[in-house]
Parts: sequence; C-alpha cells; structure tokens
Amino acid sequence: MTDSPRTERSTLVRRLGLTAGLVAVTAALGCANIEAPPGGPPDQSPPFLVRTVPESLGVFPDFGGRVEFVFNEVVAEGQSPNLGLGSGTLEKLIVLSPSDRVPKISWRHSRVTVRPREGWQPNRVYRVELLPGITDIERNRSDASTVVTFATGGDLPSDTLSGTVIDWVAGRPMTKGLVLATLMPDSLTYRAFTDSAGRFAIGPLPHGDYQVYGVIDRNNNTRLDRRESFDSVTIARGTSEVGSLWAIPHDTVGPRVGSVAIMDSLTVSITFTQHLDPYQRVDSSAVRVVLLPDSLPVPTLSLLPQKEHDSLYPRIVPADTAQAADSTTALDSLPPADSVQTDTLELGGPVVDLGKGIVAADTAMQSLLDERPKLFDRLILRLAAPLMPDGRYFLATTGIRNVNGIEGEGGAGFIVPLPPPEPVPDDSLPPAPQDTLDIAPDSLAQPDSSEAAEQ
Repeated sequence: MTDSPRTERSTLVRRLGLTAGLVAVTAALGCANIEAPPGGPPDQSPPFLVRTVPESLGVFPDFGGRVEFVFNEVVAEGQSPNLGLGSGTLEKLIVLSPSDRVPKISWRHSRVTVRPREGWQPNRVYRVELLPGITDIERNRSDASTVVTFATGGDLPSDTLSGTVIDWVAGRPMTKGLVLATLMPDSLTYRAFTDSAGRFAIGPLPHGDYQVYGVIDRNNNTRLDRRESFDSVTIARGTSEVGSLWAIPHDTVGPRVGSVAIMDSLTVSITFTQHLDPYQRVDSSAVRVVLLPDSLPVPTLSLLPQKEHDSLYPRIVPADTAQAADSTTALDSLPPADSVQTDTLELGGPVVDLGKGIVAADTAMQSLLDERPKLFDRLILRLAAPLMPDGRYFLATTGIRNVNGIEGEGGAGFIVPLPPPEPVPDDSLPPAPQDTLDIAPDSLAQPDSSEAAEQ
C-alpha cells in the first residue's frame, strides 16, 4: 500500500528540516573559534616555533608553494580578518620583502602560511619576517621573532647592513623604527625594524649598492608615506655599516610664524610652524617689526635661540628679591657640588638619579645623541626700543630655514597689553580719636541764677 500524497509531503518536509538543521550546525561549528578543552591545568606558556618551510638560507629555483611557520600548538587566527589590506591581525605580524603588495596570509590550526600576491619571482632573494605577537587560544603571547631568507635562483645572499635610527625631533633612539634597504638599480626594497635602542641589522641581502632609509612609521603600514619623518643614505656595495640615520620631517615649504609672545617690553618670542635648522645663525635683519597703523619701523638688536639669548641677556633679579634670597639662604654654608650625596639605583650599568629624576643613558648612545644639537622651533627677538603699551605691531620673517634646508617667510600681528592698573592704596590716616573724657552729665548743666548774679 503506498503512502498518500499528504503523507509524502510531510515526510519530505521533515527531511528538509533535518538537513537544514545539520547544515546550520556544521556552519556554526566551522565559524566558531577553537577553545581549549575543559579540565586540566591552565596553559600559561606562549606558543613557540617548531620549524619553517622552507628552511632558511637555501636556494630553491622551482619554489612555488608557501612559506610556513609551524608552532607546537594551535595558535589564534586573530580578531581582525585578513582581507589583503594589511589591517588583519596576522597581516600586521608578517613582513614580506621585496614586495610592495600585502601578501596572502592564511591560518590553519598550528600553521601560518605566507605567499606574495604576485607569486614567487625567479632569481630573487626573499625575506619573510614573523614579528612578535603570535598568541595561542588562551591568549598567551609570544615575544619571539623569526626571519626566513631564501633565494629562488642564483647565489645565496651574503651582505648585511647595520646601523641606528634616531628621532632627531624627540632627541632619542627610535624604537621599532622602520628600515628600508632598496637594492639599486633594481629598486627591490627589503624591510626590517629597530630594537628598543634604535639599532638594526638586516641581512643576509643580495650583493649590491643600497639606498637605506630610517623611517618613523606613524601608521605602521611598513611603508614610507608622505609627511613621515625619515633620513636616508647611500651605501656602496661591500659596506656593512650604515651609521646613524637622523629621522626628520621633510617639508616642501619653509617655516612660517606660528605665534608671537611678549616676554617683556624689549623681548619677543617667535614660535615657528616647523623645527629650524640648528646650524643656521640668522641676525636681526631676518625679522622686520613695524608699529601700526603708520608702519613705523621698530629697531631690533638680535635674533637668537633661547639658550644663546639667555647667555647674552641674563635675567636681572630685582634687588629686593636678591636681598630676600640672601637673607634666607647662606650660600657659603652649602657643601661643594661634588660632595652632595644623592640616592642612586644601579640597573646593570645605567644609573638612575632619584634626586633629580634623570636616567643616565648608555654611554655610547648618549655620545651619539650629543653629536648633533637639539632641534628647536622658537627664536627670541631682542628689540632696541621698548614696546608701547596697547600698541599694535606686525612682525615678518624671511630667509629662515627648516631642519631639512627649506627657507620660508611669513608674519603675524600682535597687540601689547596694557599694564595692570595700580592698586588703590588703603587709607593710611588713623581713625578719628573718640572722646575719652569722663564728664558727669550734671556738670554740663546751665549755672543756677545765684551764680549768675554774682558774676
């Protein structure tokens, strides 16, 4: 006996519902993150690298697969998907050179694989660096980095480039500064990063001439972008020491006046929009000051950085202030500077001065930083005539260079404020004395008639 059409339809609906449910469960399981199995002690060890494919420092003429980083346990895929934009979690941890495109990166359990989007090119040296940051499924983070270098033909690379990147504006070595070594004339660029002390060593690299850049990579895209600070040098083949790269902004226009501040009746502080060439010395002719509205010129004496200005025009301490200081401090009783004891804490060589809060840097690095003067963006203008209270002035500059040698010109107006009103003195006259005579009220009465008759 065959089932009725109604029964067949019910059976088909049940089967379709079961199939859809299985598909949904399978999709959910496929999309779910892998979690650690329950029970047992918690894993507190970060993942470590077991091997790489291919092995580093090899020549593989027909290589067409993927570079693999294999770990001892399952690693996390990351929170951000890898979309080829360089913003994925794993994309931020892989640096593939030489290539200008974001590589294809995939993840599968304990493996992270990499290959260039344009494919492996023949007779080329590749450098694939895995940066610190790989985590396991329990968020234990690895701080180790690994580099795989191999060739798809030709000889094994042998050159190495080393040096230091310094943020000249901040006056300190650049931590995780980007290093770009461009092989000439092929324009193949190899990338690396500096350590916490600003040092780098990149290699082995193909033999040849290089243009080396030290970059402050603000957006962390491993590229030199417009308006990012950098320094560069050309290194001839056979030379391994790059030296120091002093990264600075490379503006295409010169500095302009950003603001003007009045320090006193004869001194004006000029702040520029860019850091200035510390080796340039300009005289007061680079600044023109006029009194408005008649544009009467105001004579100037000097235009100097703050340190030079302070040494030429020392601040005069008022006499009453100096006397007060002398009365409260016995200078002759102070011990010599060499005998003053300060609390110090030794940290394996460098000394932390707790009394002044200054950390003495590594001797070699400090000597390196002292090779060049500190950058500044302010000049102090000394006038030959005092500014008029409530006067309106205009100040213009010309011929002043920024740190990368571009001259600029500009100006700004300013108004001299009125001096504060003098305080009204308190009434110094003593109060009127009160009548203190103790006179009886009866003594103030009129004399009687008998006394008046006698008078």
